[in-house]
Amino acid sequence: MPTLFAMPPQGLSPAEQRQEVKRKLAVAFRAFARLGLDEGAAGHITARDPERPDHYWVNPAVVDFASMRVRDLVLVNHQGEVVEGEYAVNPAAIAIHGHVHRARPDVIAAAHSHSMAGKTWSALRRPLDPLCQDACAFYEDHGIHESYSGVVLDDDEGRAIARALGQYKAVILANHGLLTVGHSVDSAAFWFIAMDRACQSQLQAEAAGTPLPIPHDFAKHTHDQVGAELTGFLSFQPLYQRITREEPEVLI
Repeated sequence: MPTLFAMPPQGLSPAEQRQEVKRKLAVAFRAFARLGLDEGAAGHITARDPERPDHYWVNPAVVDFASMRVRDLVLVNHQGEVVEGEYAVNPAAIAIHGHVHRARPDVIAAAHSHSMAGKTWSALRRPLDPLCQDACAFYEDHGIHESYSGVVLDDDEGRAIARALGQYKAVILANHGLLTVGHSVDSAAFWFIAMDRACQSQLQAEAAGTPLPIPHDFAKHTHDQVGAELTGFLSFQPLYQRITREEPEVLI
């Protein structure tokens, strides 16, 4: 019987898993560009290699998210050494993602970018409220890194971000932006998109008046419905389908 959904692929060889990860990663960058979540050379999405868990795939420095292809991606180890690829990597990606991947062996992918709503909300150094159904995906499921000391280039700051993330799916980086993680590239990318929109929604609601949050019990129940890992994976599929149909060169 055919499934109604594009479920996570099962039974793939390591080589097939790697190709799947890289395809989703390249498409995620193009999705961020389409949605205006990129800014200049800032931002990175990483995905753990299926055979080498202490290595991850990342975007090369100063390559436009909108033109990213599978073959552009770079493989680095936790020390930031390029193992595969022809380009250099943004040092901030190493400082942040290296420690996130070390601290969270369950995480396959992590996403960070300087999106407008995310960085604006981060200046308030507050958690998001459950103002709508979609925002409940992050209810009691995101941390706050409460200090800002400049561009993240050293190990101490990377470790501090990983601690603030804890076991959550996301963390707000004070005066900086958002970082999300997932058990797939799909979910990590979608959580970032959804969290940025939740920030935008709350900023607009507070500008319009005094918003009334969803009560705790209902917000917690809704989190379990809309904040599940599979929900994040499935929610990314329409974007993946649209971009691969309209821009097939992303998979080269």
